Amino acid sequence: MSAKKLTQAMTIGALISSAAASAAGTSLGLFDASSDVGAPKLAGSAAFDETKNEYTLTSAGTNMWLRADQFQFLWKKLSGDFILRARVEFVGKGKNPHRKIGWMIRPSLDADAPYLDGAVHGVDLTALQYRLTRAGITEQKVMPIKNPDVIEFERRGTNFLFSAAHYGETFVTTNLAEADFPEDVYAGLFICSHDGDTVEKAIFRDVSIIKPAKPNFKPYSDFIGSELHLLEVDTGKLETIHTSAQPFEAPNWTRDGKSLIYNVSGRAAGWGALNRFDLATRAISTINTGSNNRNNNDHVLSFDGKMLGISDQSAGGSSSIYVVPVEGGTPKRVTTHTPSYLHGWSPDGKTLVFAGQRPINGTSKFDIYKISVNGGEEVKLTDAPGVNDGPEYTPDGKYIYFNSARTGRMQIWRMKPDGSHQEQITHDDLNNWFAHISPDGSRFVFISFPADIAVGDHPYYKHCYLRLLPITGGTPKVIAYLYGGQGTINVPSWSPDGKKIAFVSNNDLQ
Repeated sequence: MSAKKLTQAMTIGALISSAAASAAGTSLGLFDASSDVGAPKLAGSAAFDETKNEYTLTSAGTNMWLRADQFQFLWKKLSGDFILRARVEFVGKGKNPHRKIGWMIRPSLDADAPYLDGAVHGVDLTALQYRLTRAGITEQKVMPIKNPDVIEFERRGTNFLFSAAHYGETFVTTNLAEADFPEDVYAGLFICSHDGDTVEKAIFRDVSIIKPAKPNFKPYSDFIGSELHLLEVDTGKLETIHTSAQPFEAPNWTRDGKSLIYNVSGRAAGWGALNRFDLATRAISTINTGSNNRNNNDHVLSFDGKMLGISDQSAGGSSSIYVVPVEGGTPKRVTTHTPSYLHGWSPDGKTLVFAGQRPINGTSKFDIYKISVNGGEEVKLTDAPGVNDGPEYTPDGKYIYFNSARTGRMQIWRMKPDGSHQEQITHDDLNNWFAHISPDGSRFVFISFPADIAVGDHPYYKHCYLRLLPITGGTPKVIAYLYGGQGTINVPSWSPDGKKIAFVSNNDLQ
């Protein structure tokens, strides 16, 4: 058989395989179909377990290298830029150390098609691998990380990035620039046994296919959709419970554990509303805040759960702080100076702490203030260079945690409630915002932006981490890898039992 006819036969076989999967009516979750590419002697498979939210792939296949490939491919047709992320795991010890799993894109299902992949091998090898021409020789960029279990593959125009990490650690990244691939590609998960007589198996969890904001989007003018997640902090189990093309932000967990409260954002009809999301029924209702219907992502529940503090910009377009019963009602204004952004409520319910932008010597800057819940004179707690933001009381009321850029990067700090004894808690190269302390006061979670983000900014639509740190200090642990930022976790969002957090990521769901 000629090479051309062999390639045609392989393509037809792959399409028959994917058509069979579709005809069987088997759910493949986020993906369109699965295919054995390159006609392996032993058939592979792909399955999605909706109850566990995980994918299982099996495959034989002699290799994915040189001029042609054999492997199992679970794919989706994608166009333009995207971010693909998953936690990955081989099942069993395996036979060939060069068995491999990961993310891949290719313009066709032909065995000799060009491709790019982020591959994790059974042996201690992690690499960005690529064949840039049909039937060309495969090349690779080896990465300095062994056996990662979190992988991310991203397309930015003609630039392709592969990132890998051990869960709990930050990413290691490599890239291939100026790779000429068509706009429309097959993108998905793959497995190859590297042995035509052996079927290998792998599991893929927390799988995300993300369409990012377009490169020319205008911050605070253009918006994309949102996804609401629950994360078990100790196990890393992630659940997505709500998605919407209408963006929303900043979930609070109600004290009875039954609901989340978040604000609707963007510029479409209904933005600025506060919604209640019932965790049992997943029904959504709007909280009545009267004429204060331009709420931003700085809303906080009192420790007893009876009152809700909001930051609303209905009056004059600049944020002021109000309090309202958690069931809704007529808000009572607390601050007179603007802008003021609420972040914390004292455990005794008497005091609010917030970030305020105030004029100083002809300029203005953000510092932290406190004020009685009944209003009156605000008290300035910080007077340090740069932005000071995100204040939150510990449950025992002994400290206020906050973030400050005074030492060059945005880092987590803490102080006594009167503003004394200000001390830096985190010391690293990331920009750290919004420390949220667990209900038992033993640890806190915070969001970390990359070092290339402006130190005083926490923008929308960036690669971020959620990290966890014991209240006694130590090395932060990554507990979530996400595309988000502004609105992801601006407010206290621990479950009352201290086992989970709620947060928002972003995805262009149009």
